[in-house]
Amino acid sequence: MNMTAKTTTKPASPGPRPVSLLNEAKTSRQAQSLVTIRDLKVRYSADASLVLDGVDLNLYQGETVALLGSSGSGKSTLMKALTGFAPITSGEVHAAGYDVATLKTRQLRQLRSQVGQIFQQFNLSGRLSVLTNVLTGCLHRAGPLNLLGTFRAADRKRAIELLERVGIADKAKVEARTLSGGQQQRVAIARALMQSPRIILADEPVASLDPKMSHTVLKLLRSIAHEDNIPVLMSMHVLPQALEHSDRIIGLRHGKIVVSGPTPALTPDQLAGVYETEDQEHDA
Repeated sequence: MNMTAKTTTKPASPGPRPVSLLNEAKTSRQAQSLVTIRDLKVRYSADASLVLDGVDLNLYQGETVALLGSSGSGKSTLMKALTGFAPITSGEVHAAGYDVATLKTRQLRQLRSQVGQIFQQFNLSGRLSVLTNVLTGCLHRAGPLNLLGTFRAADRKRAIELLERVGIADKAKVEARTLSGGQQQRVAIARALMQSPRIILADEPVASLDPKMSHTVLKLLRSIAHEDNIPVLMSMHVLPQALEHSDRIIGLRHGKIVVSGPTPALTPDQLAGVYETEDQEHDA
């Protein structure tokens, strides 16, 4: 028997693996998965169609993932399922160490306190100061001082530091409603960071911003993901923005993932399929 041949011969390959699986295998060796979704199906009522149909997804520490898809593709529902705001009809959703489908009210609050959320319309209290808006991010760990309308010195110091990080510390004392849209979104990001989140979900975070400010906000979110080792999942409509500001792209169509892979590896043809219309599909 030729022992040398036996020990050096490689086992037969099971065949090529999809780009998305190769990427997840590589990433899993480098970072921890903070979100794991397996065969997720969501429908809002018993007689309704599935909004999500068999979705699989991992989110890893330190990565920025762009979630692409037309209106009605299921992007917002996928984000809501991560925090228990959408019903999990079947499948598994694990986020920040929680099995979301099994959580009761108190546990859902605990999960949501660990997920920073950023919205298209900012969701700030316009009459409150910028600083107070940021401080509301720590209300989930409120003590007696917070409940009386004041905040601990350590919390105030942290809020100022976060405003410096997003570049608007000079606006700390002004009412939030006086700020531009881009400034308000940066306040919202600072507020999310005030939670000390393990995951950040950004639902159309730049849809109401001009291109220059969109670039600033998306660059900021990506730097937070990399520097703080937090996964950032962003739902988006504009493909060039996703290409420039994400590490990975997930494309949804009719509730199913049709594209999944590291951003540099995806081809224009693959990405075009995310927005393919039913008429184009029938013509093909």
